[in-house]
Amino acid sequence: MFRPRIPVNPSPAHLVPRLVEPTASTPAHDQLSSSCTCTHVGPVAPLPSRAPSSSIRLTGTGLACAVAGGTAVVLVVGTVLVSMLLAVAITGVSVTVCAVVLRSLLNSSRNQR
Repeated sequence: MFRPRIPVNPSPAHLVPRLVEPTASTPAHDQLSSSCTCTHVGPVAPLPSRAPSSSIRLTGTGLACAVAGGTAVVLVVGTVLVSMLLAVAITGVSVTVCAVVLRSLLNSSRNQR
Protein backbone atom coordinates (compact mmCIF):
# COMPACT_ATOMS: atom_id res chain seq x y z
CA MET A 1 0.00 0.00 0.00
CA PHE A 2 2.76 2.44 0.90
CA ARG A 3 5.22 1.27 -1.72
CA PRO A 4 5.93 3.73 -4.51
CA ARG A 5 4.69 2.66 -7.91
CA ILE A 6 7.55 2.97 -10.35
CA PRO A 7 6.60 2.72 -14.01
CA VAL A 8 8.39 -0.10 -15.77
CA ASN A 9 9.54 0.14 -19.38
CA PRO A 10 8.16 -3.02 -21.07
CA SER A 11 10.93 -3.02 -23.65
CA PRO A 12 14.22 -1.77 -22.16
CA ALA A 13 15.93 -1.72 -25.58
CA HIS A 14 13.40 0.80 -26.88
CA LEU A 15 14.12 4.33 -25.63
CA VAL A 16 11.26 6.73 -25.20
CA PRO A 17 11.92 9.95 -27.15
CA ARG A 18 11.92 13.25 -25.31
CA LEU A 19 9.14 15.71 -25.91
CA VAL A 20 10.28 18.70 -27.92
CA GLU A 21 8.87 22.07 -27.00
CA PRO A 22 7.45 24.01 -29.94
CA THR A 23 9.37 27.14 -30.79
CA ALA A 24 6.53 28.87 -32.62
CA SER A 25 2.82 28.31 -32.47
CA THR A 26 0.48 28.34 -35.41
CA PRO A 27 -2.61 30.56 -35.31
CA ALA A 28 -4.94 27.60 -35.87
CA HIS A 29 -3.80 25.98 -32.64
CA ASP A 30 -3.92 29.16 -30.59
CA GLN A 31 -7.68 29.46 -31.01
CA LEU A 32 -9.88 27.03 -29.19
CA SER A 33 -11.94 25.11 -31.69
CA SER A 34 -13.82 21.86 -31.47
CA SER A 35 -12.86 20.86 -35.00
CA CYS A 36 -9.21 20.39 -34.06
CA THR A 37 -8.45 16.67 -33.77
CA CYS A 38 -4.79 16.89 -32.88
CA THR A 39 -3.39 16.26 -29.43
CA HIS A 40 -1.83 19.68 -29.21
CA VAL A 41 -1.85 20.93 -25.62
CA GLY A 42 -0.96 24.52 -26.38
CA PRO A 43 2.12 26.67 -26.46
CA VAL A 44 4.46 25.91 -23.63
CA ALA A 45 5.80 28.94 -21.83
CA PRO A 46 9.53 28.76 -21.25
CA LEU A 47 10.66 28.55 -17.68
CA PRO A 48 12.22 31.68 -16.28
CA SER A 49 15.96 31.37 -16.39
CA ARG A 50 17.93 31.92 -13.24
CA ALA A 51 21.58 32.54 -13.34
CA PRO A 52 23.41 30.10 -11.07
CA SER A 53 24.78 31.93 -8.10
CA SER A 54 26.71 30.73 -5.11
CA SER A 55 25.37 33.41 -2.78
CA ILE A 56 22.04 33.43 -1.00
CA ARG A 57 19.98 36.58 -1.24
CA LEU A 58 17.99 37.42 1.86
CA THR A 59 15.30 40.01 2.26
CA GLY A 60 15.16 42.24 5.31
CA THR A 61 12.73 39.92 7.05
CA GLY A 62 14.77 36.85 6.17
CA LEU A 63 17.92 38.48 7.48
CA ALA A 64 16.19 39.46 10.72
CA CYS A 65 14.91 35.90 11.15
CA ALA A 66 18.38 34.48 10.49
CA VAL A 67 19.96 36.82 13.04
CA ALA A 68 17.25 36.06 15.62
CA GLY A 69 17.60 32.32 15.04
CA GLY A 70 21.40 32.46 15.33
CA THR A 71 21.17 34.49 18.52
CA ALA A 72 18.68 32.01 19.99
CA VAL A 73 20.93 29.06 19.14
CA VAL A 74 23.95 30.76 20.72
CA LEU A 75 21.99 31.60 23.87
CA VAL A 76 20.58 28.08 24.24
CA VAL A 77 23.95 26.39 23.67
CA GLY A 78 25.62 28.84 26.06
CA THR A 79 23.00 28.19 28.72
CA VAL A 80 23.42 24.43 28.42
CA LEU A 81 27.22 24.65 28.60
CA VAL A 82 27.17 26.99 31.61
CA SER A 83 24.68 24.78 33.46
CA MET A 84 26.86 21.72 32.79
CA LEU A 85 29.91 23.60 34.08
CA LEU A 86 27.99 24.63 37.20
CA ALA A 87 26.84 21.05 37.77
CA VAL A 88 30.44 19.81 37.61
CA ALA A 89 31.63 22.60 39.92
CA ILE A 90 28.88 21.98 42.50
CA THR A 91 29.57 18.24 42.44
CA GLY A 92 33.29 18.86 42.96
CA VAL A 93 32.65 21.21 45.88
CA SER A 94 30.23 18.78 47.54
CA VAL A 95 32.69 15.88 47.18
CA THR A 96 35.40 18.07 48.71
CA VAL A 97 33.17 19.01 51.65
CA CYS A 98 32.27 15.36 52.23
CA ALA A 99 35.97 14.41 52.16
CA VAL A 100 36.84 17.10 54.70
CA VAL A 101 33.99 16.05 57.01
CA LEU A 102 34.94 12.37 56.81
CA ARG A 103 38.60 13.20 57.43
CA SER A 104 37.76 15.24 60.50
CA LEU A 105 35.48 12.48 61.83
CA LEU A 106 38.17 9.85 61.31
CA ASN A 107 40.86 12.06 62.89
CA SER A 108 38.65 12.83 65.89
CA SER A 109 37.85 9.16 66.44
CA ARG A 110 41.59 8.29 66.36
CA ASN A 111 42.45 11.05 68.84
CA GLN A 112 39.88 9.88 71.40
CA ARG A 113 41.45 6.46 71.91
